[in-house]
Amino acid sequence: MVRVLLTIVVPLLLPSALYLLWVTTLGAPRNRAAAGRRSLPWIWLAATGALLFVIVLLAVTVGFGTSQQGVYVAPRYVNGRIIPGHIEPRAPR
Repeated sequence: MVRVLLTIVVPLLLPSALYLLWVTTLGAPRNRAAAGRRSLPWIWLAATGALLFVIVLLAVTVGFGTSQQGVYVAPRYVNGRIIPGHIEPRAPR
């Protein structure tokens, strides 16, 4: 659940949250030209959120995990002890 929150929800909502924080701290625009540009940030916010989403997904898929050669041995219960799952190297041919 936390991984989904950090990799999907936060990158999509962070630009909008920062924009709303900025608008509430600075208040209403001072002139008409700024008011006309006020609707434009929503497009940029959506694009920025999508870009952050892609960056996070790439970082998660590329940056974590390694390809290990061998045979996976599932966890098992032996003599009152749990032996965790692990990868055993393949025997040379």
